[in-house]
Amino acid sequence: MNYINAPPGEKKLRELVAKLRVAPRDLIRTKEPLYRELNPDRRELSDDEAVALLVAHPELMQRPIAERGARAVVCRPLENLKTLLGD
Repeated sequence: MNYINAPPGEKKLRELVAKLRVAPRDLIRTKEPLYRELNPDRRELSDDEAVALLVAHPELMQRPIAERGARAVVCRPLENLKTLLGD
């Protein structure tokens, strides 16, 4: 899935978060200029706010994400993909 050209909706994003077993905030690319421009760090984002931010600005999502069945991994570094495929 290309998250820029075909961003996941809220339902798919929540599914990915569950498969990744992370908080939605963990998927945010905090070093992006847009992130600094939006300045969400001025306070702690709730899970719902983090999901809304990622739905509105998919370019802030950590990527690539690979899915296999009920599991998923962020493939950065690429070695993370081996943990998904090795099982």
